[in-house]
Amino acid sequence: MTGDPTTINRLYGRSTGHKLRVEQAALVDSLLPQVSVPAEGELTVERLFGDSRPLHLEIGFGSGEHLAYRADLLPDHGFIGCEPFLNGVATALTHVRDGHLGNVRLWTGDALDVLRRLPDESLSFVYLLHPDPWPKNRHAKRRMMNDGPLDLIASKLKPSGEFRMATDHPVYLAHALMVMQRHRHQYEWLVERPNDWLTYPGGWIETRYAAKARREGRTPHQFRYKRLGQPLSPGQADT
Repeated sequence: MTGDPTTINRLYGRSTGHKLRVEQAALVDSLLPQVSVPAEGELTVERLFGDSRPLHLEIGFGSGEHLAYRADLLPDHGFIGCEPFLNGVATALTHVRDGHLGNVRLWTGDALDVLRRLPDESLSFVYLLHPDPWPKNRHAKRRMMNDGPLDLIASKLKPSGEFRMATDHPVYLAHALMVMQRHRHQYEWLVERPNDWLTYPGGWIETRYAAKARREGRTPHQFRYKRLGQPLSPGQADT
C-alpha cells in the first residue's frame, strides 16, 4: 500500500480537549489500564478475551455510546474501540464501568496500528461512524475512506463480515461512495430498497453525532457492506 497516494499511514485529529473532570481522570488512571489493548504484539481474540468469540472493531468511537450499546447487546462478543481523543475515552470508560462491560477493550491511539496487528480474517464487524470529513481537497488523503485503509479493513474482515459506515457530511458522502465503487471486488453493498441508507437496521443506534446533524439540518447516511471472498487457506495469508 505504500505506493498508493490515497493510503494514509496514520490518522489525524486532536487528542485532548477540555480538562477532564475528577471522576473521569480517576477512571483514566484506574480503569483504562485494565481494559487497554496491549501496546505491542499480535492482537488475537484469545489474547484479548481468553477465548475464540466473534470480534468487533470501532474506529473513532467518539463518546462510546454505540460501542457500549453493541457490547451490551452482544455480551458473548468482543469489542475493540479505538479513539485518540482522551475526553471521548473518559466518557466511554463511564459506559464500561456503569454497564459492567467486560467485553470491551480500548485503544487510545491510531486505529491503523490496531488493524495492522490483528490477524487476517479475524473481525466479524468493523464500524466507522461519522468520521472527521476533512472536507478540503488537500486533506482528502487523511480520510479513512480511502483505498489503503479499505484494503486493510478488507484483509482483517472474515468473509461475509460486515463493514458499517455512516456520515452526515455531503463531501465525505460523495467521496466514500466513489471510493467504494473501486472496491466492489472486496465489498458488497447491502442495500435492497431506495432510502435503505437513510434508516437504521436492527442493532444500530443513532449516535450523538448523528442526532446533532439532524438538529442542524444535515441528513445522516448509513451504509452496510459485506466482505466478499472465500476463507484463506493455511499459509495464504502470508503470501
